[in-house]
Amino acid sequence: MGTLSEKVEQIIEESQNDTSEVIQVGNLKKRYTNITALNGVSFSVKRGEVFGLLGPNGAGKTTTINILCTLSQPSSGVAYVNGYDVVHESAEVRNSIGLLFQETILDNHLTAEENLYLHAMLYGLSRKEYFERKKDLLKFCELWNKRKAKVETFSGGMKRRLELARALIHHPQVLFLDEPTIGLDPQTRKKIWDYIFSLRKKKNITIFLTTQYLSEAENCDRVAILDNGIIVALDRPENLKRMIGEDIISFRTENNQIAEREFQEKFSKFPIKRVGKELRVKVDNGDKFLPILVKAISPRIISMELRRPTLEDVFLEITGRKIRENNKEINEEEEEEKFDLSSLFSIFGPSNKKNE
Repeated sequence: MGTLSEKVEQIIEESQNDTSEVIQVGNLKKRYTNITALNGVSFSVKRGEVFGLLGPNGAGKTTTINILCTLSQPSSGVAYVNGYDVVHESAEVRNSIGLLFQETILDNHLTAEENLYLHAMLYGLSRKEYFERKKDLLKFCELWNKRKAKVETFSGGMKRRLELARALIHHPQVLFLDEPTIGLDPQTRKKIWDYIFSLRKKKNITIFLTTQYLSEAENCDRVAILDNGIIVALDRPENLKRMIGEDIISFRTENNQIAEREFQEKFSKFPIKRVGKELRVKVDNGDKFLPILVKAISPRIISMELRRPTLEDVFLEITGRKIRENNKEINEEEEEEKFDLSSLFSIFGPSNKKNE
């Protein structure tokens, strides 16, 4: 009969020609010496969709995107991008995707248009194609007036926009964005997202991104929450938040132990949780319950917040902890996934094309 994982892989392989699904992943696993980065991940992405992979550092996001972009091979499982097997048809996959890395890999000593030309040459574009697309993309990213300027003079946001233009110059069917706005200020982050949505609308391109930022995940058509190498939830953001449903009240008192005990005695039907230094409770009508709570608790309340559920709350509900948005530690997965950026010349240069 075969195991469940074998059945999943068989279904993916049989449906790889489904043009409505541009990415198909079945029971994907990645093991290192001392860690399992991915432990049976399965999902699919529809053509024209903005799909987000949300999770803390070390969840397996970088491993997933590296496998889909052929920068790393899975230990087992199957994955198809644009109908191509990421292991056995890696050259075809690379030719059909664009990729925006976490780290900037522009040549600071070249101008904006020279960086674009280098990338276009690696993908075998003719000079005519390059000149036609260069103007369109640099205007789209609001860099046309800076095309002759060296990248070393650019701000972080300008560099990110140029990288976006570079990733699009060969007209990819799928654009992979690995932490696309990390380190950027909120205004620049918003502008990058404006470009992304304009691009999706104009080109009907599929966008796959990894992120730690909950506000970015809210922008996606669908979100997969990845934790410890496992997808723990996958749905539209609004549907994920409906899993919680109720309003959320978070409060902190001078003595949380007493406040928690009093709450449990007076409102036993509402479960209360300790989250760090706060107490958290979910209720049906927060506006009406708030004044009742204030009167019922004897320790002085230091802070109190009422809000609707967010993806942070979904993650907390499923995993029992907050997503670590500001975790700067380098984990084993990240160490294993490092590669020499100079190898990009061989990784992304198609071998079956020549410059005209």
